[in-house]
Order: sequence, then structure tokens, then C-alpha cells
Amino acid sequence: MPRQKIPQATVHRLSLYARYLGELESQGEDYVSSEKLGEGVGTNGAQVRKDLSFFDRFGIPGRGYPVSFLRKRLANILGVGDRVWRVAVVGAGRLGAALVGYSVFEKQNFHFVAILDNDPAKIGTRVNGLEVSDIRDLRAVVVSQNVEVAVITVPVPSAQQVADVLVEAGVRALLNFAPAKLDVPPHIVLRNVDLAVELEGLSFHLINR
Repeated sequence: MPRQKIPQATVHRLSLYARYLGELESQGEDYVSSEKLGEGVGTNGAQVRKDLSFFDRFGIPGRGYPVSFLRKRLANILGVGDRVWRVAVVGAGRLGAALVGYSVFEKQNFHFVAILDNDPAKIGTRVNGLEVSDIRDLRAVVVSQNVEVAVITVPVPSAQQVADVLVEAGVRALLNFAPAKLDVPPHIVLRNVDLAVELEGLSFHLINR
């Protein structure tokens, strides 16, 4: 893996490339050109070649990229090849429950092993086969289940406290859906998803087309 810093936009497109390559593979396609791969994910061949050049030379002159090989290679680059990531969701509300029930994550080797909440009415119930644990047991659950990735779907006032406990317990990456700015150590991988901001971005483009 190159030591140079890979742009986040490139990492995002790698996921799109891998998904589209999976579609082509299921259709029996053996090779794909950079132009077709770019068109399939909403970019162009030059961008595809630039993105892939960060990692290796994958193309075969006159034939393009071998579909199956490139999909598997990108999966390994993205860390979802043979590696299984153990994931906990903190917050068993509608969003948390929906994420746990989304089968695509399992196919991408993100396995939900725990879901937690502080609502007595939810603790002990089951969400997609997982028993909802008491959030007061968060640290113990993270350790016992060897959780590496956590998804935060709690209200804003609780988000930082939850993040602190997760980090202290050894979680290495956080996906935060709470609309709050979290303060985490530099070694923690943090991604924020603010659905309201995303919708506002859509509305902006709709009225400014």
C-alpha cells in the first residue's frame, strides 16, 4: 500500500468501482474499460485511471481491467476482502434498528455483534436477532464482543459521552450519525453522517439548477 495520502474522494470512488464491478461480474463480464467503469459510477475514464494509479497498474493493454480480479483487489484495499469487521450500534431507535437490519453490510463483511440502548422498554428485546444490551454495559460489551467499529445513533447530548466510552474500551473507528461534533484522539477513525445536512445539500441544488 502506498504511503502517500489518498484523497477521501478517491476512497469513496473505490467503493463505487467495487460495487459496479460486482454487478459486471454477476453479468459474466470479464473485462471493462476505464471509460465504461467511469460511466458506470458517474465519472470518466481519466478519473478512474488516476484513482487506481495510487495503488497499482491493473489494466491490460487492449483489453481493459479484469473485472473479477479488480473487484477482489479493491475489496482488499478497502479492508472488506477477507477481513470481518465486528460492529456495535449504540442507539436502538429507528435508525439504529434499520442499520442492523440492512443486509448489505453483512455482504461487505461488517458484522453487527451488539446493539445497545438506555430505554428499559428496549433492553432485552431483539433487533434482527441481536438482543438489545443496556448502554451502562457498553464498555464490557465492546471488550467481550471484540468490537472494532461502532455506529453512534444516540441523541446529541449523549454522543460525546458514548464516543469517550467507546474509545476507552478500544473501538478503533466511529461512524457518527448524531449531528454533533465529536472530540476523539487522532488515532481514531471518525466519519460523520448528518442526514439533515445531506438533504439540505439536495434542496440547494434543486433550487439552484
